[in-house]
Amino acid sequence: MKFLRSTLLLFAVLFVSSLPPAHAAPGDERILAANAAARGGDRGALERLAPEIKGHELESYVDYWRLSVDLGNADPQAIKAFLTRNEGSYIAEKMRADWLKQLARKQQWADFDAEYPSLVQPDQELACYALQSRRRQGDASVLDEAMPLWQNLIEPPESCYPVFEALIIEKRVLADGVWARVRRQVEANRLAGARFTMNYLPASQTPEIRVAETVLDKPLAWLVKLPASIAGNRMNRELAALAISRIARNDPRMAAERLGKIESQLQADERNWAWGQIGWQAAQKHMSDALDWYAKAGNKGLSDEVMQWKVRAALRSQDWGTVRTTIEKMPTELAEQPAWTYWLGRAYRAGGRLQDADNLFAKISGQPNFYGNLADEELGRAVALPPKATPPTPSEVAAIAAKPGVQRSLALFRVNLRTEGVREWNWTLRGMSDRELLAASDIAQRAGIYDRAIAAADRTRSEHDYSLRYLSPFSDQVRPAARSQSLDDAWVYGLMRQESRFITNAKSSVGAAGLMQLMPATAKWVARKIGLRDFQPNQVHDAETNVLLGTSYMRMVLESLDNHPVLASAAYNAGPGRARKWRADSPMEGAIYAETIPFNETRDYVKKVMSNAVYYSALFDGKAQSIKSRLGVIGVPTVLDPKAEELP
Repeated sequence: MKFLRSTLLLFAVLFVSSLPPAHAAPGDERILAANAAARGGDRGALERLAPEIKGHELESYVDYWRLSVDLGNADPQAIKAFLTRNEGSYIAEKMRADWLKQLARKQQWADFDAEYPSLVQPDQELACYALQSRRRQGDASVLDEAMPLWQNLIEPPESCYPVFEALIIEKRVLADGVWARVRRQVEANRLAGARFTMNYLPASQTPEIRVAETVLDKPLAWLVKLPASIAGNRMNRELAALAISRIARNDPRMAAERLGKIESQLQADERNWAWGQIGWQAAQKHMSDALDWYAKAGNKGLSDEVMQWKVRAALRSQDWGTVRTTIEKMPTELAEQPAWTYWLGRAYRAGGRLQDADNLFAKISGQPNFYGNLADEELGRAVALPPKATPPTPSEVAAIAAKPGVQRSLALFRVNLRTEGVREWNWTLRGMSDRELLAASDIAQRAGIYDRAIAAADRTRSEHDYSLRYLSPFSDQVRPAARSQSLDDAWVYGLMRQESRFITNAKSSVGAAGLMQLMPATAKWVARKIGLRDFQPNQVHDAETNVLLGTSYMRMVLESLDNHPVLASAAYNAGPGRARKWRADSPMEGAIYAETIPFNETRDYVKKVMSNAVYYSALFDGKAQSIKSRLGVIGVPTVLDPKAEELP
């Protein structure tokens, strides 16, 4: 038996090593037919196909689809039998979650309570259903657990509202708490939610629906008609602050002017919040008045997002005192994030507190991220690769390859059910040791599922293999293309890793496609510029064509932005016009430019691309690297040739 088990494990690893994910296996076409039937709600087709799929790696998925097509009417015993057969698997977790939601909607709380403890990762909807059930049983602690949700959950699922209503009924949340939630929702631009939350206000403070809509949709028109005196009217004061916030999104200066006319009638927290909103919007627009408006707001009552932008405004102004005092007043959890740990260290260093600065840098140095890289250099250490772990042995790889979850995941990728494959893979990797994660990464890399190989290698805690974390596939296409465009191949790979994780058929929600995530219009424009004849849109998924177009565009963007990779990275994600607009009128550190990019996605993207490039360069060149030399200094904007064609 031991010999047989070893033979099967060896077969599993050899199988994984030899077959690409696109290689069809017997029964795959029936799996796809069953999936199509499930999506179409065709239970009859599923029943006909089920016997033909016995023994396939994805048989449990077909069983799941058969039950889920009409889950509301499914036999509870059939569901329980499915859960028993598949206990511990991702598909069992998914079925259990789906069934629990059905039970809660039907108010079958006894069955819900019996099954809920077996759920490993409840989502927010189920967590709130569980709170509902506990409240029905008289559990007083439910309201304590609900308070953080009221304060922080901006867009709750429907299941949370009965719990929120309990907070109101039990007077755990009064008018102050309701208005505070409305402000948070308006700040997050969740206007429908804000209007709904107003229903929890006392009758004397609840605005008519028409009034609330006008304040949020046409704030200037409402302010113009505001009564001369609002000091004694809580509802009008709060609505005025909300209107100022809405105006500030488009025109902070006008908002400041309007607030100046009514601020004497507002109470301190209303006034401070409104000035904070103006400062926040001005900071994102890189306006020179941002810190003055922030100063009127003080530091109390600022949300995490508003406070972070106060630091960013101070960074652009080189106001290290404000950087220091603002970060010191942040909530501990926020202040301890790598970004603010680093910038507080820089503020301490600017103020001569060198040991305090080094202590902060030491907290994050060695972390494989943008600010960990910068902290290393502040401490005099270039960014270097950690020692490479011993490669996983054949038996270690075989043990992971034999796991049913890994086999199901590979099968899902093979039939191009990528979303399900990713979820199955992530579920299976829970709790794995470093050795197991490296083996899983090796399996995914051999199978050509590069994003999962990276994801597994990224999770290791003590033993690392950065050649897996920073894979460089398609070198026959990427290296020649980079050389032909005189591009740093480490930067090209750093950008590709962030764009697609090397998924050739990757497609974003806005239509960007392929390894280098090219928009259709951009791909067509670049093809025309480089003389690529007979280009067809579907060619963007061909690796060689995609890399040719992407690197050509990188070169064009780089040349249009002073050959600066930070600017070019921002331009690749958000467009050259925006990258150019975000510069300052005086030279600025590349790190500060990256930190003060207004778009959350682009800010995160640029940091990761530049950090990726450092690690790729270390892998390619075999020596420690400097991220600061890559970030450099962003010079003042250059005057554009009015005759030059604008890049897409």
